[in-house]
Amino acid sequence: QVQLEESGGGLVQPGGSLKLSCRASGRTFSPYVMGWLRQVPGKEHKVVAAIRWNGGNTYYDDSVKGRFTISKDNAKNTVYLQMNSLKPEDTAVYYCNAAEGFEDLGADYASWGQGTQVTVSS
Repeated sequence: QVQLEESGGGLVQPGGSLKLSCRASGRTFSPYVMGWLRQVPGKEHKVVAAIRWNGGNTYYDDSVKGRFTISKDNAKNTVYLQMNSLKPEDTAVYYCNAAEGFEDLGADYASWGQGTQVTVSS
């Protein structure tokens, strides 16, 4: 099992930026995929960005394309989510996820972080 520790959430004004970090530990990650999901009360969680640990293939939800960037530092076992031009509708709890493939992100059997709150408000 992979242990995931998130950091970097907080309160930011519309148009601002935040960078989330997720440090992984517990086992090797190949051929893992790492992703960021978000969830608002009353709705299902949604994958907003993901990256393959080896190779670097990425995925972005249409709602964040051009504003969010997912990246990784293999030496630090850390994945990042740079969020720019934030909007109030980006407000959510953001979860780091690790899974075998892109299609496994968000599943109960994936590895989950504890979540970090991102609030975009003036």
